[in-house]
Parts: sequence; structure tokens; C-alpha cells
Amino acid sequence: MLGRTDRRLRLIFLLTGFVLVAGMLVFRLAYWQVVRGADMRAGAMAQLERSVTQPSVRGDIFDRSGTVVLATTTYRDLLAAYPARIDPDDRELVARELTRILELDVEASDEVHQTLMRGGEYAVLFRALTRRQSDAVRAAVEDPDRLPGLEWLELEPQPVRAYPNEGGAPNTTLASRLLGFTNREGEGQYGIEQRFQDLLGGRPRVLTAQRDVSGRVIADTERLVDPGVPGSDIRLTIDAGLQLQLEKELYAAWVADRAKMASAVVMDPMTGEILAWASVPGYDANDYGRTANEDPSILIDPIVSEIYEPGSVMKMFVAAAAYDSGALRPTTIINDTPTLNFGDEKVSNSDHLGMGPISFEDGIAYSRNIVAARSARMLGRTVRAAAASLYGMWDRLGIGRKTGVETSGEVGGLVVDPATRRWAGIDLANRSFGQGVAVNLLQLTQSFATMVNGGLSVRPRLVADLAGQPVEAIPSEQVLEPALSAELRDLMNHVVTKVKWYRKGTEIPGYVVGGKTGTAQIWDSSRGKWMHNVFNFTFVGYVGQTKDTPAAVIAVRIGQAKPRVAAQGVLQLKITSYELFQRIAVDVVETLGIPPRKIRNRDRHDG
Repeated sequence: MLGRTDRRLRLIFLLTGFVLVAGMLVFRLAYWQVVRGADMRAGAMAQLERSVTQPSVRGDIFDRSGTVVLATTTYRDLLAAYPARIDPDDRELVARELTRILELDVEASDEVHQTLMRGGEYAVLFRALTRRQSDAVRAAVEDPDRLPGLEWLELEPQPVRAYPNEGGAPNTTLASRLLGFTNREGEGQYGIEQRFQDLLGGRPRVLTAQRDVSGRVIADTERLVDPGVPGSDIRLTIDAGLQLQLEKELYAAWVADRAKMASAVVMDPMTGEILAWASVPGYDANDYGRTANEDPSILIDPIVSEIYEPGSVMKMFVAAAAYDSGALRPTTIINDTPTLNFGDEKVSNSDHLGMGPISFEDGIAYSRNIVAARSARMLGRTVRAAAASLYGMWDRLGIGRKTGVETSGEVGGLVVDPATRRWAGIDLANRSFGQGVAVNLLQLTQSFATMVNGGLSVRPRLVADLAGQPVEAIPSEQVLEPALSAELRDLMNHVVTKVKWYRKGTEIPGYVVGGKTGTAQIWDSSRGKWMHNVFNFTFVGYVGQTKDTPAAVIAVRIGQAKPRVAAQGVLQLKITSYELFQRIAVDVVETLGIPPRKIRNRDRHDG
């Protein structure tokens, strides 16, 4: 009896223990299912859900008419695969079939083969197929007799930035160095695309979706997190037709002159609107990767991102300071000697000759360095006062600071303020004819616009409207007297009237032109010496129906060109900077529809 009683007691204890454990389990299960159930379900879903960011459709970029699309968004298929779902023995067959239907070269074929053979749940094979390639893949996948494994290929439409217009040079798109491009992530790089990334790109759409073990989206599981904001359009001030002609003219000069680059800007001097803006060589923005690999420097826009010593175009600033201060007049006689000494240093004319006593306006027309240097010294009683006067004119006309134009990468220039670093006499002389001062081409365009438009400092503009809203021009400031502006127009006209080769190279019957040339040696900092027989050639001028109505300011630069004839005082290009100006000016008056005036029996350059 006692033994049976002990067993009964043990059973009671065991039963009690089982009841307690079961109760604890039930309690724990209830805790997880009831108290923590929502959290557990959320955690499980989190393991299945993936956040997906979909870029908004990028805004388009138009020319000034609003009808020519310079940049837009199209859709091209991304080719993806699920290698882990493909039988290892079939991956080789799939790679071969893709090589055949996509017509891949050896390098691309090897990359596809390696990607598939590595396995993995999901892999991108190509990011942007052509339409013909997409059709070939789609037909192969949908073929009922398809190769095993092809069913694990997938075409995913992706937005791709497109630049639909051919440029004026082979293998380029229109305005490539101005517009820039977008990278694979849809982010603007360089130019307008980078400057207005936030506006053009908008805000991406964000959603979540559940995916199965192969990585595919489970139907009806998408959930919107952020609807995003679509990108906005931009209308530029650029005229697409004039832009194309400008690129063609620059390309011809670049080839003929064996130059490293050629650039030009066409600007309305009254409003600051940029009508055309180009540099060659350009590139195909639809295939920017090729340029990035071969020569990434071409992606940079030299018009705003590169400074250089412009040479004798800076003599116009001496004239502006001299006329403004009353230091001299156009007919003031200056002695043009071969050289001018400053202790152990000296400056000289390019031909190392002197023309003797000559009027100031003729000295500027014939681009005499000694005349510019002597005239600059006349700007003040001392070198310090003269330097302050010349620098003051530079500053009034915007030399040495950013213009504020709406693009990326603008640099300010390299200008020495004599108030902070004293100029010696040799410094004043050199800077009077454009050495020891570095600018970008847009600064010269803006400065000359002020000289000819009545003395108004206008800000260069590239954008006409943003998101359908007109962009208001920044009010201009009167920095020169209108009478001084008229004198400077006269002087520029005198330059291309007095000198017969400038006259021949710039004359446009029925129109008035004026301007100033500049030729400058180039310092090779890596070698510590001047480049041999390589120069920068610049011309900045205006064209209009009369001298009082300049329609456009045109600045051209032929950079690092090799003259076909290089002798003392003689540097001949096949297409000179002023001839390039003439060709562009003809395109401008035709594009703007400016009728020629009636030609009378007088100087056809005279307004």
C-alpha cells in the first residue's frame, strides 16, 4: 500500500509540474500572439518587404522657342536575371544565347557569362538596351520552345536621359558642354543639368513591396510611402538654330587652326540673354561614359570654368579708364617706340618695332603694346594712382569676379588688387595689354556688353523660365556714362576700319561691326617656360544695324592654336579670331532677322 501511495504522490507532483509548464507555455504563447503579435507580424513583413525608390520623371530642357527639346527623358529596358533560379548547367547556354541575340562583343559576352556563373538571387546584366535588343530578348523569353533558363530573365523599363539633337561637330550632341548630362543614378553632372538638379530631378517616389525568395515582387503587395514630386521643365535663352551654326563655325576653326579648343558666346547686350554658347570639341551626352574614360577634361565647360590671359583685348579697358578720367582723348599722340624699359625689365611690341608718334585710337587699332603701356601710365600722377584707376575700371566692368550666370563650375578669375599688393611699373605695363590678369570668356562678353550698350552692367542669362514661370532679369546698373559707351563703340569700330586686314576679315555689308583682338603667349607651368609656337587668340566685338543699336556681343577664343606662319610680329591662322567673329556675326543677323541698312557711298563700317 505504501509503495502504491508513493507512486500516486509522484504522479500528482508530475501532473502538477506538467500543468505549471503548460500554463507557462500558454501564457508565453499568448504573450507573443496577443501582446507582441503586431510587432512580430511587422517584423516578419519587414523581412519580406523592400523599399523601392523610383526617380521622378526628369524635367525637359527647351531652347528659347519652347519647341526644340534639348534634353528629355525616354525609357529603355534594364535586363536583369535571377541566376540562382537557373540550373547551373543551363547558365552557359543562356549566356551564349544572349551573346547571339544581343550581338555582344567579346568583352561584353565575358561579363554576362561571369555574372550568370556567379549565381546570386538577382543580377543586372545590362542597364539600357536598345529597342531592337529589348525586342530580341522579349521574343526569346516568350518563345514556347525557348532554351531552359531564359524564363528567369526580366526586362525592367527604366527612365534614361536623352539628348535628341546632333551637334555641329561629328559624334556630338547639341550644346553638350553647356547642358552637361545625368549619370546612372539620374543625377545631373556639369552644366545646366547639375546647376538645376533639384528642380529638374524633382523628388523620387518611394514605395515598399514584398518579394519572394527569388527577389520578385509579390503581386498586390506594393504600398506607397511618398508620392514624390515630378521634375520641372526649364526653357533656356539659347536659340537652337544659332547654336548649331555656332558649333559648326567653331568646329571648322578648331580643325583649320590645329587648336586645342575653340569657344564662343553670343549675348544680347541689352538684356544679357545668351543666344548661343559653345565649345569644341564637344561630346555625345548620350554616351558620356566614353568621353569620361577617354578625356574627362572635355566634360568641363571652358567658357566659365577656365581662366586665361586674354592679351590685347584688355587694351579696351585702358581706353575706358583713360576716356572716363579725361587722361587722354582718341587723338592724343603717343610715342610708339620698339620697347619701354623698367630698370632691368622691359616690354615691347610684338614686332619689336615702333611706329613713332601715333594717335591713341590708331595705337589701339594696330594693337601697340607700348601705346597701351604709356597710356596706362597717364591714368595717374603716380604708378600707384594709375594702377588704382585701371583696376577700378576692371572692377566696374566685372573683371575678376563671377558673373552669376545660371550654370555650374563658374570661376572668378585671377586679378591682383593694387590696394592689397602694390603694382610696380612693369606690372602696370604688362596688365595694360592683358598679361598678368586672367579671366574667363564670359567675363569678357559681359564687360564688352557694358562698353557698347550705353554703360549698363547686365548679368548674363541662360534661363528664360523655370517650371513655366518667367525668370525676371536682375536690374542692370549704370556703371559707365552713355557718352563713354558711345566713345568705346566708336573706338571698336575704328579698330576694324583703320586696319585693312581687320576690315577685310570683319566687314559685313549693310551692318556695323566693331571689336578688339587679343593674342597671348601661354605659360607652361609644368616646364616653367612659354609654350613654343602655341597661342591663345581672342576677339570680342559687336554687330548691329548701326553703331547705336548693337544687336549682339560676340566673344570668341581659339585656344592653344598653332599658327601656320609664325614670324616676328606675324602670327597667321587659317581662320583668324576676327574672321571667326565675322562668320558668327552673319549667322546672328540672319537668325535675329535684322535687315541690312541701305549702303551709302561711305565707309561701310561707319554707322
